[in-house]
Amino acid sequence: MKREGYLMERIADPDNLRLAFWKARKGKNYNDEVKHYRFRLDANLAELRRELLAGDVPVGDYRYFHIYDPKERMICAAAFRERVLHHAVMIVCHPVFERFQTDDSYASRIGKGQYAALEKAKTHTRHYRWLCKLDVRKFFDSIDHETLYGLLSRRFKDPALLGLFRRIIDSYRTAPGCGLPIGNLTSQHFANYYMAYADHHVREALRAPAYVRYMDDMVLWHDDKTELLRITAGLTSFIGERLWLTLKPPCINNTDKGVPFLGYVLFPGRVRLNRNSKKRFRCKMNSYDIKLDTGEWSQARYALHVQPLVAFTRFADAREFRQISAKKREVG
Repeated sequence: MKREGYLMERIADPDNLRLAFWKARKGKNYNDEVKHYRFRLDANLAELRRELLAGDVPVGDYRYFHIYDPKERMICAAAFRERVLHHAVMIVCHPVFERFQTDDSYASRIGKGQYAALEKAKTHTRHYRWLCKLDVRKFFDSIDHETLYGLLSRRFKDPALLGLFRRIIDSYRTAPGCGLPIGNLTSQHFANYYMAYADHHVREALRAPAYVRYMDDMVLWHDDKTELLRITAGLTSFIGERLWLTLKPPCINNTDKGVPFLGYVLFPGRVRLNRNSKKRFRCKMNSYDIKLDTGEWSQARYALHVQPLVAFTRFADAREFRQISAKKREVG
């Protein structure tokens, strides 16, 4: 594949930077950091343009916090000026990453997403007898910096852009030479691109008939269990030897037993919420009800949070679960 060059000028273009600002501030209009940046918008964007063209953009100004959804994760939130930078870079570079993706990849892609991945997984679960569920142990924490940089060098040839990629990558680590911060736009695209090499290996070398990946969650399907085991072993070796990642023990089962994927359990004829999703639904709904009852939230803000939570359950056969949960909240 031909490498892309001369992209830094497009990234630093004033119109691109302004678009990046509007993307970065979406949903954050009342954030003080955003208001301060917008107050001097022209000057801030001019300064970012100068830094980009000079190759001295400051990176690594992060704020850290933990979430529990459902397991504990440390989120790394970049300062707003860096989020503008990340959007400016990805507006221009996203098409390059996109061209390398296969149809089996669903995260961080326009026209794809979680529910498209689930729909494809539902189809495969109906059509094949066996499945294998795989995911990477501590995925973002384990991505190797040198390997990632080498893979980026296969797609891009602009030294200034590669230098910026290097600085962004090296601005964070969980161990020497490892780790990407969860929460950064660049991390999502770098990680998805990193795993795209595994996607190509699955399709082109291992010849898997059915495969879906959503970031580091992967499912393989086959009618022949022996062939499925061969493909699983090949993918495990590739991910360990070429990408320096470790997979959790694979879950191999008959499709009639269901496949756990993205918060659901998919069966050939139905979809259920998994145990963690049910627990998370109850906990969040209870906390939202308290915020509404105490006046911390308005009815409009309450609805804004509840709607996506209920929508998540509607993808599954969960009407009875929602009714029981509602009754329990009323009694409580």
